[in-house]
Amino acid sequence: MRPPAALPYRGAMTTLKYLGGYDEQVQARVRELIAQGRLGEVLRDKYTEAHAVRNDNALYEYTVAIKDRYMRSAERLNKVVYDGKLQVVRHALGTHTTVSRVQGSKLKASREIRIAAVFRDAPAAFLRMIVVHELAHLKQREHDKPFYQLCTHMAPDYHQLEFDLRLYLTHLECARPAGDPISP
Repeated sequence: MRPPAALPYRGAMTTLKYLGGYDEQVQARVRELIAQGRLGEVLRDKYTEAHAVRNDNALYEYTVAIKDRYMRSAERLNKVVYDGKLQVVRHALGTHTTVSRVQGSKLKASREIRIAAVFRDAPAAFLRMIVVHELAHLKQREHDKPFYQLCTHMAPDYHQLEFDLRLYLTHLECARPAGDPISP
């Protein structure tokens, strides 16, 4: 995991694009942490555990292990990879796709999950959160109540992790040079 506090901030953001739906008091507190240069430190202190899921094979095994534990009846995953082309700025942290092909007289479905490469260096809890999120899409396509119930079944602290991930992305956004997309 890259130590968040080591990255210099380029200045306080006026718009917190990852926290747009949150209360103004929450946003004000985040702006205060950014202005003090402490947002990375707060996250580093809370999320100290790094993960060892460094390549696509390890990511596949990690994802299948979670799927097998919580969603045994879900369809088999054919591919799980880190994707360097997924960009957080386009609001895609991960994707799930089902590709159907006709093979003879049968219809074959291939299920893929792609995780943004930024999670290769993120804390372990954030990787788990995004994997849980994408696995939940195997059963629930929309972000509705059953979807979030499934997420919290697999990760009871899902909502806190989602919020803290938004803080992490805000931290990365503040720390990167102007004009560069967020990348690992």
